[in-house]
Amino acid sequence: MSALPKRTDALVIGGGVVGTSIACHLVEAGVRTVLLERGTLGSGASGATAGVLRPYFPGDPHTGSLAVRSMAAYHAFTERTGTPLGLKRVGFLVVFTEDHQVEDFRRTQAAQQAAGVDVELVTASEAVRLNPLLSERAILAAAWTPETYACDPAAIVRGYAAAAQHAGAILRTETPVTGIDPDGQVHTPTGSVLAETIVCAAGPWSRTVASMADVDLPVTTYPIELLLTEPPAAPLTTLPMTLHASSGLRIRAWKDRLLIGMGRPNPDESRQAWLQRLSHQLSTTYPALDGIRLHRGWSGAFDGSPNGTAFIGRHPSRPFLYAAGFSGQGLCQAPAAGEIIRDLVANN
Repeated sequence: MSALPKRTDALVIGGGVVGTSIACHLVEAGVRTVLLERGTLGSGASGATAGVLRPYFPGDPHTGSLAVRSMAAYHAFTERTGTPLGLKRVGFLVVFTEDHQVEDFRRTQAAQQAAGVDVELVTASEAVRLNPLLSERAILAAAWTPETYACDPAAIVRGYAAAAQHAGAILRTETPVTGIDPDGQVHTPTGSVLAETIVCAAGPWSRTVASMADVDLPVTTYPIELLLTEPPAAPLTTLPMTLHASSGLRIRAWKDRLLIGMGRPNPDESRQAWLQRLSHQLSTTYPALDGIRLHRGWSGAFDGSPNGTAFIGRHPSRPFLYAAGFSGQGLCQAPAAGEIIRDLVANN
């Protein structure tokens, strides 16, 4: 591995989907770029997702607009980077069990559609047709978004990283940032780099990285765990990713199993109690899965913002930019985040 350069135009901290997207967009715009990753590429929040690209975020058309913008980039990803993503359209179903959820959907549908999100309200029977595991008696209606895709998150990281390196970016893994000086000098165990612009895309470590530059980035870190069922008795048909709006329970087909998630334990709740609560919700929403065994899938940490909407911007008085607080949805917004940061650097 060659030594770090003494200087660079932009230094990106974080090598997940967002960081590699930013590095790729910057270097392709003619910005000398170095990316530093504390572990291996994609080893943070990018490695703990359900691997689904969706444009619909209930109550959040702003995030939806970034996801729609990103979806277009993903459809052109293989041509741009040479890396196939294995996109498979699965659709996204949000199950409503309370009247106010249906009313909220109707109230915000126009804003979602104005953001480019193709989403419609379907009846309970239509929802069961889309996902036969659902109990029609347990739901009122659902939101349906057909343009939702299963993908390979690691391929996104690989593709952006390869394209960035091909364009001249320097990517360094196993290189944590240990300090940031006021003049833009960034320190690591293997050397220091003087950066005209610093971009924080460090996921769960973003607040810590920002604090090194004396920047307060209100990002919180929280654990996430996804579970796998044993293979169901009946062979799985193609199922949409399905979210139970009240509980946060979400499922998607994963080979011959189901991938299950439901937030995280409450502050005063043990993991065992959370698993029991999840199992009860699973059997209530999906009676055919009552009693199915759950196994550990994978876990990680996500970076969250106070309202679930990512921070993408720049410090008002110094060349410190950030793309963090994606709350587990960085995969859906990474291309747009890269474009926004590129434009902010260009307009500096």
